[in-house]
Amino acid sequence: MLKKSEELEKTLRRIDGRGYKAYKDIQGSYGFPAHTLHIDHVQGDPFAAPSRVRIVLPERVAGFTPDLHDTPARNRALCDFLTRAADAACEEASRRAGSGKSGLISVDRPGQEVLERTSVNVTGAEVEARISVGLPATGRRVLGRQAALILLDQIPKIARASLIATNLDPERTRRHVEIVEDQSFLRDALGDAGLVAFVGDGAILPRKSGVDPRPMGEGAVAFRSPESLRREFDVPNAGRVTGMGIPAGVTLIVGGGYHGKSTLLSAIELGVYDHVPADGREFAVTVPDAVKIRAEDGRSVQGVDISPFITNLPFGTDTRDFSTADASGSTSQAANIAEALEYGTSLLLIDEDTSATNFMIRDHRMQELVAKDKEPITPFIDKVRQLYDERGVSTIIVVGGVGDYFDVADTVVMMDSYLPLDVTDRAKEIAAKYVAERVPEGGDSFGHVSARAPVPSSLDPSRGKRQEKVDAKGRGTILFGRTPLDLSAVEQIASVSQTRAIGDALVLMMKRFMDGRRTVAEILDLLEGELDRGGLDALSSRHLGTYARPRRQEIAAALNRLRTLRIEQQR
Repeated sequence: MLKKSEELEKTLRRIDGRGYKAYKDIQGSYGFPAHTLHIDHVQGDPFAAPSRVRIVLPERVAGFTPDLHDTPARNRALCDFLTRAADAACEEASRRAGSGKSGLISVDRPGQEVLERTSVNVTGAEVEARISVGLPATGRRVLGRQAALILLDQIPKIARASLIATNLDPERTRRHVEIVEDQSFLRDALGDAGLVAFVGDGAILPRKSGVDPRPMGEGAVAFRSPESLRREFDVPNAGRVTGMGIPAGVTLIVGGGYHGKSTLLSAIELGVYDHVPADGREFAVTVPDAVKIRAEDGRSVQGVDISPFITNLPFGTDTRDFSTADASGSTSQAANIAEALEYGTSLLLIDEDTSATNFMIRDHRMQELVAKDKEPITPFIDKVRQLYDERGVSTIIVVGGVGDYFDVADTVVMMDSYLPLDVTDRAKEIAAKYVAERVPEGGDSFGHVSARAPVPSSLDPSRGKRQEKVDAKGRGTILFGRTPLDLSAVEQIASVSQTRAIGDALVLMMKRFMDGRRTVAEILDLLEGELDRGGLDALSSRHLGTYARPRRQEIAAALNRLRTLRIEQQR
């Protein structure tokens, strides 16, 4: 039931000075002349997670023209822009006032990527912002007057500053929307152009630091495509965009140390997402299902068919249904690829520096010393062409010291002082110059990719209690019930808000879609359909403003790393 705003003020005066739990009396919905305030959750303690409120403005008040949000890409971009405006307004209004989190006001803060979020929602009827509020207290006593100032004055000011079109810079608003639309359009165009990635001329790929994802300033080298790889696209708003197209197939990125090989690969791996204006990577886009693959010593592997890469293990271990609680570098990298093929990808991204050497290559000298029947690992160099020729899966590999990969490459890009050169012809000349001494070990075909069905009871986030307990502890960790879930090696998670959504997505999958027979891919299809229809609120009925949508690839990666997981293979 919608209450009058005066009732909220009256209640706050009444509970002033009482114990903190008296704040529960304000929970509910309140009508104001220009907006509605929903107080969805009231924290039980000033030191607990802040209270959750929603402020909703009808479209006639917000005033955004339909063309700013009438497509999925434009809607996502406008919501992102408004979230950033609300974040700035909250930071200005937020003042610590009392004990614990008293007086703090915030929205879910976005990074450089433009993601589908629950922080701000725009429909044809209304604009809604979801805000966290630390209700003020001294000790554990209600500060009713200060709370009234926040809820009746500061929150409406934040809404006016960030959710009303006439109070925002119209040029910045439109530019934000249009540049995201252009990136989305360009990414969708890659497949028809025979490309798996594109990096625009003038892009700034280096970042400020390993912990600061903003673009490097002074000294950064602007990207410039070699003529032989330059492609042109006409995008809806910016017009003609030129840059380096990476064709489908097997591509090597080579060059000396510190010349930009891994920087280019990093831009490609995050090119599955759109970026904000002035990020420098606005026109660095990649096919949306690309997966970064690396060695991951110690990860849990359950019921994966790694036989295309590893067979004849000692003691008769079956690599067609391989499980371990402590994978080696080579077995983890084999499992990561097998899982990616199972849940769906058209592009693998690999950096030699984060790979297991014995998984990537076995040179002719080692082949001569250790016979194939004594070596269980078939190196990736002997499978990479089969992956593309048989399954249509391309690979981009950063290679610093293994020239044997010239024999299997379609395209070779050399980074020289952060500028790319097309050295494909020279690499092929070098490959032809030397008699192939190593013997290919890949066999006649790539091998089998199994389908696996998770056992639902193996996902137990309840800690033996009634209610599930799932908590994101940063971008790379989820506490799933009693089980820590390590996602630190899943490098394409861009935000802790995605990590939070991944944890709750696992619960939804367990409850709704896992029956012991459906495969991982089938479950992910059902989940994506649910999120497409209901948005991220399908993950929770609590109106959380702290979700960002993860890709199916990262959700599957989390499922596969859950140490309690049990699997039934579908032969």
